[in-house]
Amino acid sequence: MKKKRPVLQDVADQLGVTKMTVSRYLRNPGQVSAALGEKIGRVLDELGYIPNRVPDMLSSATSRAIGVLLPSLTNHVFADVLQGIEAVTDNAGYQTLVAHFGYQPEKEERQLRSLLGWNVDGVILTERTHTPATLRMLETAGIPVVEIMDSVSPCLDMAVGFDNVDAARQMTRMLISHGYRSVVYLGARLDERTLQKQQGYVLAMREAGLEPQSVMDEMPSSFTTGAVLLRHALQRFPRMDSLCCTNDDLAVGAMFECQRQGIAVPQQIAIMGFHGHDITRVVSPALATVMTPRKQIGETAAAMLLQRLRGETVTDKVRNLGFSLYRGGSV
Repeated sequence: MKKKRPVLQDVADQLGVTKMTVSRYLRNPGQVSAALGEKIGRVLDELGYIPNRVPDMLSSATSRAIGVLLPSLTNHVFADVLQGIEAVTDNAGYQTLVAHFGYQPEKEERQLRSLLGWNVDGVILTERTHTPATLRMLETAGIPVVEIMDSVSPCLDMAVGFDNVDAARQMTRMLISHGYRSVVYLGARLDERTLQKQQGYVLAMREAGLEPQSVMDEMPSSFTTGAVLLRHALQRFPRMDSLCCTNDDLAVGAMFECQRQGIAVPQQIAIMGFHGHDITRVVSPALATVMTPRKQIGETAAAMLLQRLRGETVTDKVRNLGFSLYRGGSV
């Protein structure tokens, strides 16, 4: 059941100003003094105020819409997840309202405020780190929330995904079991899942008595970034014999750069990716990778939300859908 949300009059009453003053601030903060604007902004955050973009007569009704916040529109992972979500929501007569936030918690907050303003019935989030204002808005909205791509970190309500740390640990162990000793981890963007995978890589290396070696950069992940990071790794760790990559984009980019430089894969450098995108099967050699159930994650997240919206109890609130390893020909 959606909660009664704070309205402009609640904000105005708390500040001792008119509703019109608060409305002017929301339309254009420059229309009020800086001191008053700061006070209004603080109260808006404290109350978890959400602007209502639908007519008053509809504000208490269900919108039959689900909000989905994605960190990237270029990452194939989230295209697969969204396909899974919409396979379920379309059949149930629900729309998906999708917003992009570029791995930035502050932008996630702004995008969530906009989605909640359209009175969505539930939201699917892709990160676990949220601003205090985001948390207050979700509490105020009183709607079901599913956080995806991680089944281990603490969640706000419900979660579905897999263990990123264990997946990277197992991929590293696979390389070590095939005789590789100088394994380098490549990471981009430095989002929380990239850091979780690095943690798993470090665990496996230390368990084997080997020295962890990482090349990390805040650049967005891409084939080009993979090529750049490979060049950096060759400079820093000239004796490296294998790569663990945080995703397939980096791995494929590194493989192309190896081919450009005449470095044989896997004879001179073995390469493993993460997620198991279609391209991993058509590059030569086929890329070793961690296979993750991205579409199933989207389907499960949407099904859990709809179950709650039907008033049913979700007993298994955290779902671990697992992963598998594919050796391909690059190890």
